[in-house]
Amino acid sequence: MNQQTIKRRLSTEERQSEIIRVAIQLTEERGIDSVTTQDMADAMNVTQGAIFKHFTTKDDIWLAVINWIRGRLMRVLEKAAVEAVDPIDAIERMFFAHITFVSKYPAIPRLLFSEMLHKKNSKLRDLIQEIISGYEGKISGLLEAAKEQSLVSRDLESKNAAVLYIGMIQGLFMQVSIFGGKRSLLDEAKKTFPIYLQGIKKRNEDI
Repeated sequence: MNQQTIKRRLSTEERQSEIIRVAIQLTEERGIDSVTTQDMADAMNVTQGAIFKHFTTKDDIWLAVINWIRGRLMRVLEKAAVEAVDPIDAIERMFFAHITFVSKYPAIPRLLFSEMLHKKNSKLRDLIQEIISGYEGKISGLLEAAKEQSLVSRDLESKNAAVLYIGMIQGLFMQVSIFGGKRSLLDEAKKTFPIYLQGIKKRNEDI
């Protein structure tokens, strides 16, 4: 492979990254249902043809966006977990790392929980299900480890508690979105997470 080929390949990757970035930004501004490839092209000062030169269909763009989200989010969560002193600390660090991440990219929950994407394309639905299931599995595994260390109730249903954990993040984001600038996602998260901990922690009867 010569230098010219390498340069051309990297240029394509950079353009794809730009399209992904613009798609996320437009989703944040307008909502996923309203974003078109023409909108993306206009935001980048290129033609629609330039968009489709790098992605065959609009669904391919959304697939790339969801894969981008998975890669970035998982790195953020893994970094948070590795710094923890125990499983519960890991769960808390991951929770607030996730909250910080979606505060930076508010379009992400809309994309992951978009009914339009779920119904429109089975590949998108399967990918999103894979991300959420993997996330739930990670939290459930940490909760099982916490049970072994007597940090949470021995009767805790770890899988259900993991589902609640994911739902808590989704619910907080939806609530803050509805109230606009009247509520802070991080502030609401700080108030909510202790209630979650209270629900899963070891009780007197477990001693």
